[in-house]
Amino acid sequence: MQFTIQPLTRNEVPALLELIRELARFERLEHEVEATVESLTESLFGPQPVAGALLARSGGDAAGYALYFFTFSSFIGRRGLWLDDVYVRPACRERGLGHALIKAVAQIGLEQNCGRFEWTALNWNTNALDFYRRLGAHQLNDWVLLRMNAQGLRRLASSTTPVSLNS
Repeated sequence: MQFTIQPLTRNEVPALLELIRELARFERLEHEVEATVESLTESLFGPQPVAGALLARSGGDAAGYALYFFTFSSFIGRRGLWLDDVYVRPACRERGLGHALIKAVAQIGLEQNCGRFEWTALNWNTNALDFYRRLGAHQLNDWVLLRMNAQGLRRLASSTTPVSLNS
């Protein structure tokens, strides 16, 4: 099976959203998908794009994708690269496509002089965790991922009461 990996085009955003939904179903997180064709188009192709995406195709059909964005680390004093998603459709797995997608994103990081390449994986996805270890990634057990949804962000930003460290 032959694959091509190219930067996503504006016309391919609906295919990307379909793949995002497939990944969310696999991760048991479909209820969290709020992305739309419009929001993805704005985020990837608007006046100030905030992320990039690569689309893998096999025989003209979408086979997988990688979505990434740049971060910054005060410790290393330069950009980092965050892999937000990497997904390969089940029929296309075990053929090196996941590795090729991650490698393509790593090449972008190298071209941009990034000092880090980071991502998360679900703790129950042992196949992915084993794969990432074989790539040379290290699990950061001392760190805890923290998150606020949009409602929490609005609440915090509009709060007039200082937060105490003791509460």
